Amino acid sequence: MATVKVKFRASSNSDKEGTLYFQIIHNRITRQIHTGYKLFQYEWETEQSEIILSGSDTLRHDYLISLKEALAADTLKLKGIIAKLEKVGGTYTAEKIVEQFHAPENDGGFISFALRLIDQLKQIGKIRTADTYTTVLNSFKRFRNKLDVLLEDVVSNLMIEYESWLKENGICKNTISFYMRNLRAIYNQAVEKELVTQRFPFKHVYTGIDKTVKRAVPIKVIKQIKELDLTLFPMLDYARDLFMFSFYTRGMSFIDMAYLKEKDLQNGILSYRRHKTNQQLFIKWERPMQTIIDKYYTADNPYLLPIIKDMNIDKRRQYKNAAHLVNNKLKKIGELLGLNISLTSYVARHSWASIAKSKNISISTISEAMGHDSETTTRIYLASLDTSSVDKANSIVLNLL
Repeated sequence: MATVKVKFRASSNSDKEGTLYFQIIHNRITRQIHTGYKLFQYEWETEQSEIILSGSDTLRHDYLISLKEALAADTLKLKGIIAKLEKVGGTYTAEKIVEQFHAPENDGGFISFALRLIDQLKQIGKIRTADTYTTVLNSFKRFRNKLDVLLEDVVSNLMIEYESWLKENGICKNTISFYMRNLRAIYNQAVEKELVTQRFPFKHVYTGIDKTVKRAVPIKVIKQIKELDLTLFPMLDYARDLFMFSFYTRGMSFIDMAYLKEKDLQNGILSYRRHKTNQQLFIKWERPMQTIIDKYYTADNPYLLPIIKDMNIDKRRQYKNAAHLVNNKLKKIGELLGLNISLTSYVARHSWASIAKSKNISISTISEAMGHDSETTTRIYLASLDTSSVDKANSIVLNLL
């Protein structure tokens, strides 16, 4: 009888996540199945072969629960495969178990495959990617009138037709590229699983990045936003406060603001991990930040800002609803000020970087201040920077107000 064990392979870098894999042993032959599930070494209990649920961070806790559920489902699937092979009788190998585990539950449809992929992403806690794929797939389903298409029929002509349909419906060039790049990512995963032969269906559609509309405003506009009298408009005032908090904190993203907790502020330093990259950032606490926190403080809410308000309601849904509301109100503030761009929470991030650059703050310092780590060479270069230079950069920008 074959045995199944879950193993953890630590990263060579102690600050990075390691990976989980299955070890299949049968007739003294060992094979491995890589899961793609990632976690830190302190989140794995070796003797019991189980995930340690951390309660220190809500997002991380939810991620680990999703990982645990996915791992249990995969383990059950493997044991089911072994039970069937045993029942059939005859000889089978560890390689056969691995082969059957990877065998697709495939009906040949591109949309069906994408939906299964989205479910798998949700299981392992990759909610952001799952949401992105869902948005993109919904657009493609509208184009197809909800009719699926065989994987082998996803060819260049189909994608050209889809691109034309998007243009006819007024979709801008960069959004078209966004849809195409994500559909290509889904398709490539089907290729990787050997469900279809690579036919390069996206080679004749636009997948580049067009020059975008400016999303930064100068310091005089930031001052106007800050000083605008919104006493009679509490929801606009709320949106303005969150915009300014983002600017004060070096362009912190809305999702990171939503999950800030009181415990993240210690001894005049705000520390948090970026939701997007898991990179830890430290921000010197400044007076204007405290003013906003004091304005909305409630003793029964562990979060610093009034974005997630009810502990009994899905936190992600609250964050998404609040983001939609705030961006809608910011747009109205932009109209009140006669701005020629659509004001959103993301404008605060772009503006901080643009203003910092205009004050001759180095690009490397700005990159570290904003938690940019998408390029390996940039991360290596920025690793040697003293965080005091980042705090000084923020103070320089805030003193301009």
